Parts: sequence; structure tokens; C-alpha cells
Amino acid sequence: MRAGPRSRQNPAMTSSASPRQPPKIRAAADGDLAAIAAVAVAAGQDQEWSGSDPAYVRYLMAAGQVVVAVRDGRVIGFGATRRIGAGPAAPVMLCDLFVDPRAHGGGAGRAMLGALLAGAGPRMTFSSLHSNALPLYTSLGMDAWWPLLYLEGDPAALAMPAGWSGAPAAAAQAAGLEREWSGTERSADYLAWAARPGGRALAVRRAGQVLAAGVAGGDAGTFGLTHLALAPAARAAGPEAARDAVLAALAWLGDGGPATGRAWLPAPHPAVRALLAAGWRTGEFDLFMASDPGLLDPRRAVPSPGLP
Repeated sequence: MRAGPRSRQNPAMTSSASPRQPPKIRAAADGDLAAIAAVAVAAGQDQEWSGSDPAYVRYLMAAGQVVVAVRDGRVIGFGATRRIGAGPAAPVMLCDLFVDPRAHGGGAGRAMLGALLAGAGPRMTFSSLHSNALPLYTSLGMDAWWPLLYLEGDPAALAMPAGWSGAPAAAAQAAGLEREWSGTERSADYLAWAARPGGRALAVRRAGQVLAAGVAGGDAGTFGLTHLALAPAARAAGPEAARDAVLAALAWLGDGGPATGRAWLPAPHPAVRALLAAGWRTGEFDLFMASDPGLLDPRRAVPSPGLP
């Protein structure tokens, strides 16, 4: 299990196309799960909640779109998207894009992207830092806006902010709060996140008022704060409330939880400085790329690399 970030895209996918016959792109099926896992492992993605995890791929097949690239009867790559919300104005998230290293340079990555993003309006992804990745995504209408930091540290080192508290919540309850606050329906995502090893939904309160709701999960090597949504009152209260909501969630998760916790935060998020001051560390990072920078607020959003 890698301690650092796992890029959700394979950077070598963008090398120049070879004269070989283009791969066939089709929708993934249950019979492709083993081949998708093999591609993911070959690309270094052997973690829980990645392409090597059948539960993750099945979820994206049900709730989003998963395609495979096939050449000579063999799956050589896979990609996945998920629309966040409903309707044509809802952004499409590119969750995964990987090509077997033995098949790099054959145009499979661009071909899968063409199928996955055909007809999509607003779009976003968390891109690797490989020099080929940014030009490819830019050519498909996504610009780079800010880094997504992969933070890791000891939750016990975090003090619960004064007046704040955390408590368990049902996944449906947490999803309902986010729907009430933002108008975005994410019940399926919450249920899938909560079903992960160690999965748990939570609510964060200040002075008894619920100001944030989210979910955490992952096995011993990946456990962290997967997603956190803020109530309008917290968003309007300024950067201190956004910071304290994250710190409260992490402190609550660390009470009797794993010795090491993780959080994925935009670099401008006000909680980053507090976590680094508490001894948390960040290694590599991905780039948030999107057709519109407003699709995620870097001072309020607590996204996960695959599903924000």
C-alpha cells in the first residue's frame, strides 16, 4: 500500500499514438472486473477503493459510466466517470483512467476519454502531475486551477475546536443534509462510501447546530475523511468555520480510531495550515482541472480524489 497519493489517472496514457489499429472502446461488464483489476495493479493502483477493488468498479458501473479499451481481444485499459448531481448542468467527474503499461502509446487513453466525455457539459478531474496529462485534459476543455493535497497524520494530535463536536450519523441522514444545503442528491455516493471498510457517516455540530456532514472510510492503509459538506451557515461564517469543521471531524474520527488518518484538501483550504502546524504532512499532490473553477470551492470543499 502506497503511503503517498494514488493518482486517479495513468500519466503515460497521453503518449503519441502508434500506427497500430485503434482499440475498441465499449461499456464495461461484470466479466471485465478481473481484467480491470489487472490493469489497475499493473498501473500501481492496488489499493482498496481503486480499480483493483470490485466493489468500487461495480459502484461506478451502476452509478456512473465505466468503459474498457480492448485490443486483440484483451482489455488494455479502463476509464470511469460519475455525474455529480442531475441534469445537463451537473458536472461530470472523470474518476479513473488507466492503461496497461505494456499498451502505452496506442491511443487507448484518448479514445476512452472521447467516449466518456462525449456530450458532457461541465467536467472536472484530479490529474496526475505527469507532463503529458495536463495538455491532454486542457485539450478536452479542462484547465488546471489548484493542487489537491494528500495529508496524513495523527488524529490524536488534533484538539477538538471549542464549542464543536462530532457524532455518528446514518448515511442517508448525512446525504439528506447535503441535499438540503446544496440541492445535490448524493445518497448513492454516501451509501457506497459508508459501505467501505471502516466506513461511517458523521455530523459535526457547533453549539448544538449541525454545520457539516460527511463520511469517512478506508482500510488500515487508506482510512480518512472521504467527503465533508458544509451547511450554508458554516459557509457564510468565514474561513474559521470551514477550518474548524474539518478539525472537528478529524478529531472525532481519531477518538479510538486508527493511529494514522488522512484528509484530501485543496491547498487553499483554511484547515491545511492548522493540520501542518499539528504535525500532519503532505507528500505529492494532484491538480484540480475543470471546465469552470467554480465547480469546487477550494476554501470550502473536502473532496475525495475519485469522487469529490
